[in-house]
Amino acid sequence: MEVIKESTTRVQTLAQTKTLKVPPEYIQPSQLRPNHHLLPPPSTTIPLIDLSLSSEILSPQLSSACRHWGAFHVLNHGVPINLLHQMRTVGSSFFEDLDVSEKIKYGCDRNSPASEGYGSRMLVSEKDDVVLDWRDYFDHHTFPISRRNPSRWPHYPSNYRHVVEEYSEQMKSLAQKLLALISESLGLHSSCIEDAVGDFYQNITVSYYPPCPQPELTLGLQAHSDMGAITLLIQDDVGGLEVLKDGGWVNVQPLSDAIVVILADQTEVITNGEYRSSIHRAITNANRARLSVATFHDPAKTRKISPAPELVAKSGPRYQEVLYGDFVKSWYTKGPEGKRNLDALLL
Repeated sequence: MEVIKESTTRVQTLAQTKTLKVPPEYIQPSQLRPNHHLLPPPSTTIPLIDLSLSSEILSPQLSSACRHWGAFHVLNHGVPINLLHQMRTVGSSFFEDLDVSEKIKYGCDRNSPASEGYGSRMLVSEKDDVVLDWRDYFDHHTFPISRRNPSRWPHYPSNYRHVVEEYSEQMKSLAQKLLALISESLGLHSSCIEDAVGDFYQNITVSYYPPCPQPELTLGLQAHSDMGAITLLIQDDVGGLEVLKDGGWVNVQPLSDAIVVILADQTEVITNGEYRSSIHRAITNANRARLSVATFHDPAKTRKISPAPELVAKSGPRYQEVLYGDFVKSWYTKGPEGKRNLDALLL
C-alpha cells in the first residue's frame, strides 16, 4: 500500500497568511462552538492535589476528584520541574523555529490513524462534513521500548530527542504511581488498574494551537474523552484547556509546576463507572499561540478490558468487556463526540 503523507497545508501555515476568516472546514456547528455563557463561575476549577500528603488525607481527595471530575492537578509529583520546562521549550522550538519545509519531513502517514510524526488531521474519515481542529501536532511513540525510534523525532533543537526520552520515562513512572494510588482509593490492591491495563503503550503528543482569527467559530480540539487509561498533560501559560463539569465548561488555569491528570475511558470501565473519564476540549484565541504536551498511557490493542471483579461483586457489571483495538478503531472512524464510544459499552 502506498504511503500517503498528510497535505503540506498546516494550521500554522494558514495562520501565518494573516487570513481574516478561517476556512469553512474548521468552522464548528453552532451547538459545539465555544460559548462562555455556559461556563461556571471563574472561581470554579479542577481539584489541586498534593501527592506528598499522607495517605489518610490523599486517598479521599483522590477519590473525590476521580468520582466527581475525572481530572485534577497534581503537585509534588516527583517529576523534575526543569524537565517540564525543557519539554515545553523543545516543543515550542520545533513549531516556531523550524521552517515548514523542514517540519514536513516528519509528516504523518495518512493511511494509519495515530501514526507517528507531524500532522494536523486526527480522524481517518474522508467525509466532507468532518470539521477539522485548529491544531498542529507531533506524536511520538515512546513505549514499549520496541516502538521507540528517536530517529523519527525532530533533530532540532539538539537536545530534543534526549528531553523526550527522559520525559517519557518520568511520565511512565508517574502514571504507575497514580494508578496505584487511584486503585487504593477504591479499596483495591495497588496494582489492580495497572494489571488490568497491562504493559503501557505510551504516546507523547505535542499540540500547537496557532492564533485563530475567529476563535468563536473554532475549537483547537473537539470535546472528547481519552481512549486509554490515564493521560498526563502540561500546558504553557496561555491556557485553553477546558473540562466538562455538570453541563458547563471549566477552564483549567495553567500551573507551570503542576501536571494535569485526566482519567481515560478504560479506567472508567475497570472501576465499573465509580470513577469517570473526563470530557475535555481545547479552545483557541486570536492573539497568542498555545502549546500543550499530553502523554497517553493505553493498553495494547490485543488487551481485553472489563470491570474489576471486586467492584462487579458489589453492584454488578455496568460495562461489557471490550477488545481495546476495537475501541480504538471505533474512536478513529466514528469520531469521539464526547463519550459516545464509551457509552456504547454500557449494560
